[in-house]
Amino acid sequence: MNERVKELVLSMDLNPPATERELNAVESELGMVFPPQYREFILESNGAEGMIGENSYLAIWSLEEIVPLNTNFKVNEFTPGLVFFASDGGGVAYAFDKRYANTPIVEIPDISIHIEEAEPCGDTFEEFLQHLHEA
Repeated sequence: MNERVKELVLSMDLNPPATERELNAVESELGMVFPPQYREFILESNGAEGMIGENSYLAIWSLEEIVPLNTNFKVNEFTPGLVFFASDGGGVAYAFDKRYANTPIVEIPDISIHIEEAEPCGDTFEEFLQHLHEA
């Protein structure tokens, strides 16, 4: 995990790391490869929860939660192209946007069925964390 990402998640409760095997299995099930900075994060902390900056709360889901939650939210049916991986615990979900080669991160109301409501919040995992930190 790069130093800036470590700084940004310093006040969060971090989970134990995932294994490369677990990560590869989830990627295979989702039909995608996660962005490099997120992969690094998950291999050091399989999810995290807490404040990021002074005003933002973030729950990064563990690998074990990603597939079931995306299935329960019917993501493929209502917002195809997105893979949800986190939330603010209060109505906003964060997703990787697989419609683009660089897989940017977007935020969207977690009850939305309209992909048009997705707003960009970072081209990388670090930019996403920085965006929340500054909010």
